[in-house]
Amino acid sequence: MPHYIYESRILKTLEGPAPHHICGVDEVGRGPLAGPVVAAAVILQRGRIPKGLNDSKKLSEEDREALYPQIMAMAVAVGVGEASVGEIDMVNIRQATHLAMARAVRALPVVASFALVDGNDAPALPCRCDTLVGGDARSVSIAAASIIAKVTRDRMMIALHDEHPGYNWRSNKGYGTPDHLAGLKTCGVTIHHRRSFSPVHHILYGDESGDSISNALIQRDS
Repeated sequence: MPHYIYESRILKTLEGPAPHHICGVDEVGRGPLAGPVVAAAVILQRGRIPKGLNDSKKLSEEDREALYPQIMAMAVAVGVGEASVGEIDMVNIRQATHLAMARAVRALPVVASFALVDGNDAPALPCRCDTLVGGDARSVSIAAASIIAKVTRDRMMIALHDEHPGYNWRSNKGYGTPDHLAGLKTCGVTIHHRRSFSPVHHILYGDESGDSISNALIQRDS
């Protein structure tokens, strides 16, 4: 289970006038064929940490939905950022993910002194940062961010499902599942699809030269 030890260690190293705030940062939506990539930044305070926090991938949808309002109520601050489908196609998914993370940190209503970022690929943020592989299962701040990002994006995709029901986004959240791929063949490509990802690119242009990352990441953060 995640804990506060990483945040505590960093707080001890920070100099200058207090208070210092450590935010956890995580993203969701690197692998889907449709929809934005969403990131969240969350600042927690020791003693005000919702019970049951864990990597969002290890929680049921019901548990994530139950924890979401608790995090929003108990956190010092929460920021959410996203990068659009157009941005993903323009700059690639990695750079778009970094963009969403930076926007999430900037959206915090208080200034973060330091950011703990899930993974091993440090983005350019408006504060110092460090990466933590498997951070959503090790740091409570990153775990909280993973839940906020996941619930936010899932709600977006459910809303888009109501506009475009032929792809079953309510269930697959835009990932390249068989029902989504079948919908692409029968209903075509929407404005919410990532044209640089190979299954979508192939339907549009009849070749396999799109961004093959979608195939490798279909279930990465579902």
